[in-house]
Amino acid sequence: MEIQFIGAAQEVTGSKHLLKVNGKKILLDCGMFQGRRKESAQKNDEFPFDPAEIDAVVLSHAHIDHSGLLPLLVKKGFNGPIFSTHATRDLCQFMLADSAYIQERDAEYINKKNMKKGEPMVEPLYNVDDAMQALNQFYGVGYDRAFVVEDGVVACFYDAGHILGSAVVHLIIHDKETDEQVRLAFTGDLGRKNIPLLRDPVVLPESDYLISECTYGDRLHESIQDADEQLIKIVNDTYKKGGKLIIPAFSVGRTQEIVYRLNIALNHGLIPDFPIYVDSPLSGNITEVFSAHPECFDRDTYKEFIDNRLNPFGFGRLKYISRVEDSKALNNHQGPCIIISASGMCEFGRVVHHLKNNIEDEKNTVLIVGYQAAYTLGRRLQEGQEIVRIFGVQYRVRASVFVINAFSAHADRSDLIDYIGRVKGVKKVFLVHGEKDQGLKFKDVLLESGYPDVVVPASGDVFPLNGDKLSEKFKRE
Repeated sequence: MEIQFIGAAQEVTGSKHLLKVNGKKILLDCGMFQGRRKESAQKNDEFPFDPAEIDAVVLSHAHIDHSGLLPLLVKKGFNGPIFSTHATRDLCQFMLADSAYIQERDAEYINKKNMKKGEPMVEPLYNVDDAMQALNQFYGVGYDRAFVVEDGVVACFYDAGHILGSAVVHLIIHDKETDEQVRLAFTGDLGRKNIPLLRDPVVLPESDYLISECTYGDRLHESIQDADEQLIKIVNDTYKKGGKLIIPAFSVGRTQEIVYRLNIALNHGLIPDFPIYVDSPLSGNITEVFSAHPECFDRDTYKEFIDNRLNPFGFGRLKYISRVEDSKALNNHQGPCIIISASGMCEFGRVVHHLKNNIEDEKNTVLIVGYQAAYTLGRRLQEGQEIVRIFGVQYRVRASVFVINAFSAHADRSDLIDYIGRVKGVKKVFLVHGEKDQGLKFKDVLLESGYPDVVVPASGDVFPLNGDKLSEKFKRE
């Protein structure tokens, strides 16, 4: 019985962790690596295992860096079940199809260039048919309901409070060769307490081993109240300048949260009533999924909107844009407006075009509201670089750039310490989904807090999972 760390090991994206027990191979997440294009292509194109030998996948949530390689896994021979929550399955219906569309369009673009140069043609990582086949292999499971993954492996999803449908995973594993039982927990991406819209993370049952994210393990977020005040000020200042406020935001989670906050601010008269555009077909579809799963909302959301039969994601001057023509028309929009557009790290999607067309105008504002991985355009803007390259052309950053990390859906250092401290019985912690320095810093924090064994695994590292004899465990319990 062992666990091998493959992706999101000393890096933030590409979550993949391989559990081997009883001759079976179970993959926790199958995410896409996001970063430098050449490095991403190398890491995403090939698996360090035979996909046909994977027996099952347990998916923590729908973000592409956790789910985005499921169609490729299927394309290369995986035909087993993919277990997720119901909301995660519904989100992946749109996200995986959108990801496949991007792969196809990127391949077309590259092939046009290669044809002119006489270079070989390339194939997309996967296509829409592969994405649809992957969706056929999903099995939706509700929160707090135990289910059998494979013989000897029982799992349960608990609300992670990160995005709609996100889950922390608890597995009870019986190694039939050694007759040992191990309780393995995996946080996926852990959310934060006391933030609007979604419920707080649910504490895991007793666990022997804990695989925990540490994306913000080296820092603390600003308070949510301060973040709301900053957002309101930035909106009002941009309005007064007559400029555009461009907010790069992931289609899942962050877009809905920003829309929700703007809705409340407008309802309370804290910002002017002027045009707000969500320029992303995927965001519009995802928002419909959010509206279809009110069971994931917290009590404040019910009180503010649901009980009054109001839509938290729709209001007067808000418009969802799907057509390319309407997106392009925003370039000629006169007067102040807000444009929320994907992708969140400014590497793909329509937001890149909005940045290209608006970043050199000092009336405009760019607001960064999420984690920016190394080497992305979003990270370069966050770092305050005065000149950035977009579509191969250099642009001078004259627009104001602000960063509000408090909108992050990831737990920060204090959230992680509090959550891990509530999980009983943990004898070993694996820190993943964080850059190496972040992991090592948070490791020191946990060691100082009294945890005897904390590891920041590198990609490819394998660790045995040793449990108690099953009969001895039953005697104690």
